[in-house]
Amino acid sequence: MAKLVFHLNGVPQEEADQVRTTLDQHGISYYETNAGRWGISVAAIWLHHDEELAQARALIEEIQAELHNNPPAVPSFRQKFWQRPVDVVLAMIAVLIVLGLSLWPFLTAFND
Repeated sequence: MAKLVFHLNGVPQEEADQVRTTLDQHGISYYETNAGRWGISVAAIWLHHDEELAQARALIEEIQAELHNNPPAVPSFRQKFWQRPVDVVLAMIAVLIVLGLSLWPFLTAFND
């Protein structure tokens, strides 16, 4: 029975290619399914043989450890503000406008 070994939804093409290449190099038999026309199916790599699951998972975990070893740092609010102050201020104004418009009916209901 086939076993799901790796989801392809949201995975960068380089990572998916590296997983395929590694499975091929180690002689692990697999097939792929795609998300379909509307993107509601499972895009994944499946194994033909259950007994290869542990080896395939170990290989994929090695690949992911190498690829995700140095994640990019996420800038703090202060860093974003100093890099692009106008964008941050405009975004904050937009949030306040949306918040004000959302709360307006509730605030005016208390005055009646």
